[in-house]
Amino acid sequence: MAKSNTNMLNPSKYKLGNMEYGRIERFTEFLVIGVLLGTVEDVLAVWLVTGEQITLQTVGIIVGVAIPFAAFSELVVDHPDTRIIQYPSEKLHGFLDRI
Repeated sequence: MAKSNTNMLNPSKYKLGNMEYGRIERFTEFLVIGVLLGTVEDVLAVWLVTGEQITLQTVGIIVGVAIPFAAFSELVVDHPDTRIIQYPSEKLHGFLDRI
């Protein structure tokens, strides 16, 4: 009798260390998107501000700078359990309620 490969149909059941496959996949997707958008944004900013020609060396430096910020954003700021914005948000709601 052949083994059932139910895990192949449901990738969220795979685990790598303490992270489930779905979380790793989501982190990777958003990291790639963050790097791409950060790179495009920074290339555009460098070009608009300096007017210099964009070279591969310039893009390489920009990608090197974008990667840590995209990773930080994914690991800390976009994490569902992060409470960074909770206190300022509560203060803002309290202020708006008094107006």
